[in-house]
Amino acid sequence: MFIYSLALFGLHAELVSVETDISPGLRAFHMVGLPDLAVKESKERIRSAIKNTGLVFPRTRVTVNLAPAHLKKQGPAFDLSIALSILLAQGEIPYEAIKKTLFMGELGLHGELRPVSGCLIGAIFAKEKSFQRLIIPKQNFEEASLIKQIQVYPVQTLREMIDDLKGIKPLDFQKPAIRKNKQVVLSSIIDFSDIKGQEHAKRGLEIAAAGSHNIILFGPPGSGKTLLARALPSLLPPLSQEESLEVTKISSITGNFKNTQGLIQNPPFRSPHHSSSATALIGGGAWPEPGEVTMAHRGVLFLDELPEFSRFALEHLRQPLEDGFVSISRTLARVTFPARFLLVAAMNPCPCGYATDPTHHCTCSRHAILKYLRKISGPLLDRIDLCIPVPKVETEKLLKKTLEVASSQFLKSVYGARRIQYKRFRASGHFTNAEMSPKELEMFCLIDDESQKLMKIATEKLSLSARGYTRVLKIARTIADLAQSQSILAHHLSEALTYRPGIEIFTK
Repeated sequence: MFIYSLALFGLHAELVSVETDISPGLRAFHMVGLPDLAVKESKERIRSAIKNTGLVFPRTRVTVNLAPAHLKKQGPAFDLSIALSILLAQGEIPYEAIKKTLFMGELGLHGELRPVSGCLIGAIFAKEKSFQRLIIPKQNFEEASLIKQIQVYPVQTLREMIDDLKGIKPLDFQKPAIRKNKQVVLSSIIDFSDIKGQEHAKRGLEIAAAGSHNIILFGPPGSGKTLLARALPSLLPPLSQEESLEVTKISSITGNFKNTQGLIQNPPFRSPHHSSSATALIGGGAWPEPGEVTMAHRGVLFLDELPEFSRFALEHLRQPLEDGFVSISRTLARVTFPARFLLVAAMNPCPCGYATDPTHHCTCSRHAILKYLRKISGPLLDRIDLCIPVPKVETEKLLKKTLEVASSQFLKSVYGARRIQYKRFRASGHFTNAEMSPKELEMFCLIDDESQKLMKIATEKLSLSARGYTRVLKIARTIADLAQSQSILAHHLSEALTYRPGIEIFTK
């Protein structure tokens, strides 16, 4: 007789069957089935919770098996199912009452249920596996009830759960509140109207937002690179239903779900410090946890002071930038996390910062500059679509009291371009031009003879790699979408090519 729970592996779940054997012998409590330390420690929580609920914990040999045995069981979400399995083996609860029910929850010493991570994934899993009920802690109800096709029952204590299974006091089925998934307007977002000048950089960010293209901003200190990057979220449209579900699932497994308004609608914005390790950026650990690239999925990953990150950490970005996911292999499991993000990087051209500033003298030697820039490898730079110089703002523009174009004006064209892309990739499951496959590139990025001649000259002069060539075409496709043009014209391609210089531009 089994009690059913689940084990999380990234954004996926596996069914876990919990069974208990109570046999004569010296008092002992054994747990098998590859439990981790958190699951092993649950023995004391479960023992105290059962006693403090007014029931008797077995004084003989207790063996709990978590099947299948080859899957590692991690976290405290198995507490409730293990406690009920022991009570089932003692005959305290009827087996018929637990059929087609999935249990998740951590137990406190007095029998109270505490919230656990991954309840949204648990609700999706319960629906897919045709469970009739999902039992979770009350604090996780808002999260799990986002999935409408499964009955979710919030529980506060173990006694409340036992009374339901015995038929003494059935749990009340609570209908989730009707929510309208609207994008939340964040007052902390910087608007383009707050930034003086930098029209070229704003245009680059508009293209990046429209097609989800990676972008790097470089220039002297105080030119507005960080401010521009932090204004980028003001250009991003709300997430689609599919994207919202992906982002909310990530928030669920990390235990950060706090949104009571429904699925998360705002694209995430992550800005890790340059001291972050490769594990912090990519994810990992003894039992793999998601890193910043996954937290930024369908949103923005902003790396300020890019050369200050360790080269070792930066090189780990190459695979997720290309593939859109991260696979982390460990001895007992291989976990895959989504990582489709828009990379925004900001950097100075040299250690002192003034190599490209005509008004300041650069004190760095040629060797120091090359050493500084060497942290950004050619393969990593090749994966960045737009390279935007951010020069020092002229004093006249700072003093001039003119109204700058607001983000809402840019957002209209971004919306229009995103709608075109949504229709274009509706059948393939992609959302933006940056995700185009080679076949889709041939289908949607056709260029005329004049543009082909231009590309041939540019490829030779700029020494474009095959990846660089395709990324220029994707940028041109986005520029054409912003102009509501069905075809990629020569001037669209010319503009796209201006954003593809190599790293040597930083030192000019």
